[in-house]
Amino acid sequence: MDEQEVRRVVDTYSDMIKRISYNYLQQTYDCEDICQTVFLKYLTSTIPFEDREHEKAWMIRTTINACHDLRKNAFFRKTVPLDEALEKEIQQEQGSEVLEEISKLPVNYRTAIYLYYFEGYNTEEIADIMGKRKTAVSKYLSRGRKILKDTLSEEYISVYKVGEQAL
Repeated sequence: MDEQEVRRVVDTYSDMIKRISYNYLQQTYDCEDICQTVFLKYLTSTIPFEDREHEKAWMIRTTINACHDLRKNAFFRKTVPLDEALEKEIQQEQGSEVLEEISKLPVNYRTAIYLYYFEGYNTEEIADIMGKRKTAVSKYLSRGRKILKDTLSEEYISVYKVGEQAL
């Protein structure tokens, strides 16, 4: 594999891999480790990719698997994040309330919603990527949307009611 091809792959997929791994792990430094792991697996793999979509799906599946492997690791389970140890919260990128609520969803719901809305996959493709049945992915999307609707509606209602009381 030549240097130009490696640069193309890194430029094309590094942001996506970091977003997916942050979605799973909620730690910035772990995301960087996952990104390196995925690219190393790509460089050492002998899989012939049919097209760019096949390559992208492989990157997503490998990223998810690497995140699962890290979470299963004894070191990951027995350590306390530095943020909690120092009792300080790091400043995250300013995002919308919707993104903040998505990050609070269970992993399967969060992953399905991310792949559907942010990466543009349909339910059948998400099922293949996640290794789940299409009906399960549909349920994750439906339940995730319901949770988001309920939590965001409650927030907007409480803000509205607080505003009414102030008048």
